[in-house]
Amino acid sequence: MAIHRITFDSKEEWLKNRTRIGGSDASCILGLNPWKTNIELWLEKTGQTTPDDISDKDCVKYGVAAEPLLRELFALDFPEYEVEYFGDNMILNDDYPFGAASLDGELTEKETGRKGILEIKTTNILQSMQKEKWKDRIPDNYYIQILHYLMVTEFDFAILKAQLKSEFNGDIYLQTKHYKIERADVEEDIKYLESSEREFWKQVQERKRPALILPEV
Repeated sequence: MAIHRITFDSKEEWLKNRTRIGGSDASCILGLNPWKTNIELWLEKTGQTTPDDISDKDCVKYGVAAEPLLRELFALDFPEYEVEYFGDNMILNDDYPFGAASLDGELTEKETGRKGILEIKTTNILQSMQKEKWKDRIPDNYYIQILHYLMVTEFDFAILKAQLKSEFNGDIYLQTKHYKIERADVEEDIKYLESSEREFWKQVQERKRPALILPEV
């Protein structure tokens, strides 16, 4: 079977096996990750450096703790979907041997049986520029992450649930947004990402350092 799932016994074991291109890696390859360049990712995938451990950051801890609660809220708010979560696992696809997908949730549209991805994000809005990135769209790095997951899983659609948290005069404001992406609408973007990932993975295997890609300003 082209698509299969590997389940791990612990988060540590899952982390050790993240050798392929994952969802959060994909935007680095296109030069659209605000925290990591394609060169830094290449150094990691060729074993020359190790990824920074960000598990102790407050925003990461919050996101990890909030994820199961937000997943349950999604299931309550959208009963038209069956929501499943398989823990520390990876979905692999023999047609894309360079990629892996670890999902926050898997959806089944009850009426049609179509399969979908649930992606959950929690974000602190500290500047007006950050707020603009979420206005009527998904930030580029998260959009590319979803494209990667659609490529690997071959699912029909994806829904991103974003909790945007901001503070003003000591008061905390929460805004929840939902963005649905139909695979049929983004096939060309998926193909472009696939081509870029294949080229990057070839550079990893040949240990050929890619040219630095910087995001447009």
